[in-house]
Amino acid sequence: MILGALTAFAPMSIDMYLPSLPTIAAGFGVESAAVQFTLASFFIGMALGQAIHGPLADRYGRKPPLYAGLALYVAASVGCALAPDIATLTALRFAQAVGGCTGVVIARAVVRDRFDARTSARVYSLLMLVMGLAPILAPFAGGWILALAGWRAIFVALALFGLACLLAVWRYLPETRPTGATAGGGIGAALRVYGALLRDRSFLGYTLSGGFAQAGMFAYITGSPHVFIELHGVPAQAYGWLFGLNALGLIVSSQLNRRLLLRHTADAILRRANRATVLLGLALLAVAASDWGGLPALLVPLFGYLASLGFTAPNAMANALAHQGTRAGSASALIGTLQFMVATLSSALVGLLGTGSALPMAAVIAGCGLLAYGAHRILVGEGMN
Repeated sequence: MILGALTAFAPMSIDMYLPSLPTIAAGFGVESAAVQFTLASFFIGMALGQAIHGPLADRYGRKPPLYAGLALYVAASVGCALAPDIATLTALRFAQAVGGCTGVVIARAVVRDRFDARTSARVYSLLMLVMGLAPILAPFAGGWILALAGWRAIFVALALFGLACLLAVWRYLPETRPTGATAGGGIGAALRVYGALLRDRSFLGYTLSGGFAQAGMFAYITGSPHVFIELHGVPAQAYGWLFGLNALGLIVSSQLNRRLLLRHTADAILRRANRATVLLGLALLAVAASDWGGLPALLVPLFGYLASLGFTAPNAMANALAHQGTRAGSASALIGTLQFMVATLSSALVGLLGTGSALPMAAVIAGCGLLAYGAHRILVGEGMN
């Protein structure tokens, strides 16, 4: 339960305050683009913060960096609630991300400390429940808080969430770094570890395979409001139900993955899931290019692609971390940084390609599926078991 809560910092901090963006813009008297940059600053903080916390977790243990990160998250969240202007809010959102991303890094490292590759994949599948439920529940919770107490109360709620996690970590989470493990200190030592990881073909193959597949989800998050609401006339309130349906597919597939891992290796499932991702992405691209079947025809391969992430994400993560040992914290951080950078690029690419049809979103998703398959096939190979 604690590890699941720690993985929820990103979706909670992103999705809960989305309903309040217009209210924040009006309250500060700024354009919507200025408020949207508070989201971009959070993304940047997530990418950079993970690279910092990983080496610290390997050098000092899993819990000390987690204490510091969660304390920073709570303080920054309180600051966001009290922010007097948009510039202060933007800066504090960056600090909030730098603190909150420790939860994601440490949770992955703790699982790696405790379990082998196959069991780790099963645990990551269980944690995918949080990644599926948070995007459904957080916007609804944020909307209710906004209606009852205003947008500043949303950040108070996030501060309380961070404080609860901090107390739970202190009371119930054991230190899991291998006994006697040590890691060199300083920036130079951290860069050497990252350099070694980037030269590890297997680690890089699994990391990029999982990262490219999840980048397709970011393309969907970016493009789906325009495609569903503006192009196909889906009411705004119904969009949440479609979003939730696709998240439900991710939840179901991740739990099916847990059962399959009782009989198959994580790599074997990942190889088959990557092939399915390619086919579903290409089917989505074909439907978008031909405009055949309208919205229902788009939804079927889109649902399939997003559901396939329940197989690709946990198995790619487990295999990437399987042999990292004492550098599991750094490896977990590098995975998060690389995958977040790739996902952010895919999101930006959807906007750059235009908004006249569903084709930009579908093309980026299909490309992500092909890249995920190619990264695994070229860097890892088809012979792993």
